[in-house]
Amino acid sequence: MDPIALVVALVAAGAILLIVIGLAGNSPVDPVQARLTQLGSMQAKNLEELELQQPLLDRTLRPLMGRLSGSVSRVASTSFTQQTEKRLALAGNPGNMRVADWLGIKAVGAIIGAVIFFLLFVFPGVIGFVPFPINLVMIPVGLMFGYTIPEFWLGGRVRKRQKAILLMIPDALDLLTISVRAGLGFDGALGKVVEKLKGPLTEEFRRALAEIRVGKPRRDALRDIVPRTEVPALTNFIGAIIQAEQLGVSISKVLQVQSEQLRIERRQRAEEMAAKAPIKMLFPLVGCIFPSLFIVILGPAIILIMINLGSGTPGQ
Repeated sequence: MDPIALVVALVAAGAILLIVIGLAGNSPVDPVQARLTQLGSMQAKNLEELELQQPLLDRTLRPLMGRLSGSVSRVASTSFTQQTEKRLALAGNPGNMRVADWLGIKAVGAIIGAVIFFLLFVFPGVIGFVPFPINLVMIPVGLMFGYTIPEFWLGGRVRKRQKAILLMIPDALDLLTISVRAGLGFDGALGKVVEKLKGPLTEEFRRALAEIRVGKPRRDALRDIVPRTEVPALTNFIGAIIQAEQLGVSISKVLQVQSEQLRIERRQRAEEMAAKAPIKMLFPLVGCIFPSLFIVILGPAIILIMINLGSGTPGQ
């Protein structure tokens, strides 16, 4: 046998043996022990390292918004602050924003709007036809424009949330009725709605249940939903539930009546939307379809008339 081949075979066998021994000797690591070892080897981080771990926007934009919101809050009146807080509640508190955070966003928007209008109307070479006295007036216009734009976004958020709640009420009420008829109490039926459905109405019911569990009366917890939503159908439903609880009326019957009433209202809204459809279709019909029809129908006739007028000679 060739000695070189023998040496190669022995080396390969030894390598395989070492690999097998190494794999057999590695016992599985206990995850709890590994976590404790990791925690034991960790060193305390200073404040600078903890701040650097935060996102860039939280380290730059949020402190600026906080300073600006402090300046705006000192100027804003109490009624304006209360109105802003109410609108944020109607929008579902997007991003867990407070009034100070919202005022900071509006202040940042005002600065951005003023800068954009300055670059467009005052900075030379961008828009050159604006005369000198008027272009300086555009800076406060941009300031007000940037300050007002977030309000349009918030208003759209409020309308979207209210529409989602309105569309979700019939399904939630049907599930409430079925759960109460199955033998659950009203709080347990609300828990089933929170468990099975998702949406802004579910979040309001979850908050009401949490308030009830910490000792708040049910009627007060349900009544507090009304100013946070301002949906007439939900207001009527909550009012009927509170009145039934005060008068001792069966909640199952109240839920049945409210469910039927909401189905009638939903059908009436669908019929109303169907009646408005022809009027809404009139604008695209006049603006898009009729011009195309006029071009197809009258286009050849206009071309023939132009050809005949161009080929005709005086005296013929």
